[in-house]
Amino acid sequence: MTSPSEVSPNAAKATLDLAGWVRPLEGWLDHAQSPHFNDRPDKITPSLLVVHGISLPSGVFGGSQVDDLFMGRLLGRPEPEFADLSGLRVSAHFVIWRSGRVRQYVGVHHRAWHAGVSHFRGRDNCNDFSIGVELEGTDELPYETCQLDSLVRLMGVLRAGLPGLTWVAGHSHIAPGRKTDPGPNFPWRDLQAALPQDPIAWQFASDFS
Repeated sequence: MTSPSEVSPNAAKATLDLAGWVRPLEGWLDHAQSPHFNDRPDKITPSLLVVHGISLPSGVFGGSQVDDLFMGRLLGRPEPEFADLSGLRVSAHFVIWRSGRVRQYVGVHHRAWHAGVSHFRGRDNCNDFSIGVELEGTDELPYETCQLDSLVRLMGVLRAGLPGLTWVAGHSHIAPGRKTDPGPNFPWRDLQAALPQDPIAWQFASDFS
């Protein structure tokens, strides 16, 4: 993992604009507007970042299927591996590919459809108050170091633009028994160690120390 001192200066070079899109200066992030989003209720501001893992088909990396899913292009695909996804309309705010490159699909002031039935700290429907970040991966394999570096960098940008975003959880924490991602190979301790602790420390759903 990259140290906080190495990540923070780079993160400062990207900004969050008024529409909730990250505008990078170095080409590490690109954009595609997913059709799968809506307004947050009552102008709720996000306070939770949810980390996911995703691959389509399971364990296959580098294809276009995840992008196609979030952009609504898998609807009606005849392949048997996509049969369970027929009619599924989901999205995330960001995806971090195995290469470390980041793609944004939904503006952070809007609600992406990533959490499903979920609960966190006395609140249901985590989509209402969360940012969803998908890492290309599976429960069974380690994530790439560059993906964690990009996640730290992205979290720095989001914290600068959304100071109320203070909590971090995995999909498995907000939907226990239903979801297992980002899985046992996700390096929570490394993520904690890489994040700056001042002026406000990120708060994690579980104690991984």
